[in-house]
Amino acid sequence: MYGQQTYIQCGKLVDTQSGKILTNKTIIVEGNMIINIEDGKSTSRRNDVTIIDLSDKVVMPGLIDMHVHIESETSKNKYLEPFVLNDADVAYNAQEIAKRTLFAGFTTVRDLGGSGVNVSLRNAINAGKVEGPRIFTAEKAIGTTGGHADPTNGRRKELMGDPGPAEGVINGIEDAAKAVRQRYKNGADWIKITATGGVLSVAKSGKNPQFTEKEMKAIVTTAKDYGMQVAAHAHGDEGMQRAVRAGVKTIEHGTLMSAETMALMKEKDAYLVPTITAGKYVTGKAKIEGYYPAIIVPKALEIGPKIQNTFKNAYKTGVGIAFGTDAGVFPHGENAKEFGYMVEAGMPVMEAIQSATVVNAKVLEMDDQLGQLKKGFLADIIAVNDDPTKKIETMENVVFVMKNGEIYKK
Repeated sequence: MYGQQTYIQCGKLVDTQSGKILTNKTIIVEGNMIINIEDGKSTSRRNDVTIIDLSDKVVMPGLIDMHVHIESETSKNKYLEPFVLNDADVAYNAQEIAKRTLFAGFTTVRDLGGSGVNVSLRNAINAGKVEGPRIFTAEKAIGTTGGHADPTNGRRKELMGDPGPAEGVINGIEDAAKAVRQRYKNGADWIKITATGGVLSVAKSGKNPQFTEKEMKAIVTTAKDYGMQVAAHAHGDEGMQRAVRAGVKTIEHGTLMSAETMALMKEKDAYLVPTITAGKYVTGKAKIEGYYPAIIVPKALEIGPKIQNTFKNAYKTGVGIAFGTDAGVFPHGENAKEFGYMVEAGMPVMEAIQSATVVNAKVLEMDDQLGQLKKGFLADIIAVNDDPTKKIETMENVVFVMKNGEIYKK
């Protein structure tokens, strides 16, 4: 007995493994898997086969964004939300965001910090209850007292309290290990730390180191014991170096990265997740009076404009680049703008696409299932109208989306 099959007839097909665009192929999907790719415009004699004609489109694997915040989205009132939104409100908002992200062609995302609703959303998507991308989540990011990811920064004393490892705030090695174990208990897939200050936290510095190297090492070691890897938000160079030496897998943003840190990342096989789109967005919004709290504005104007050039230098140096945008800092669904900024900075189009497919699949340790259109891989398949090597903006208009063998957009 055969299962239900779908034949996707492709005019052009992006082979992300070889970096070539193939022509006139048919992808055969059964269940949630690609069971074959045939030459030509294949059909079937079976009456129950679904034929999808994408002969005038460019077909490629579903995209992977390694840095999103699926629970929230930028707005002028965002800093009021912790005081006015219930978990149920956050969940409903996140559900809509997830669908928007999937329809933009991002069939897999890594969520790098929210309240914990992100875990429930991941589970609901996996169970088929709501539409959205496959989520790998860090649950709640881990910070230090007063640091980026301390959820009580900027509040009056009565509301500030003294959050600890359960809330993702640590001080010392024992706290560090406990916070990781709590994230595991809460259902996290990854660990995210804030190795330096950040732009959008209500705190003075956007770049100072905020963990000791021993604390970071304790986090990485404990995470490894629990089958997780670590991502480190970092703008300042010293915090980055501590994180890379401690064994983190990805550096998020990397704004003030030195040549020494780039060399260290290559040595340790760490990846840069550039988030250029976020840098450009916050720079623009910081010039609008009242959009961000006043303490954030100088940080945004200092850090935001530098991210694209750091990416350019890191790429030229040979640092591994994992596609990631920081969606939520800018509107979700606009993730693919990142491709244009990467190409603008000197990365060839095919390498940019590979960073969002085969490279990210490798970082997620899913490179035998995601990131390629290949027999035996999960059927995450998207299509765009034009050849992206000639028109990169086409990545911002995904016209067909299949995830796990199910068609969501056509």
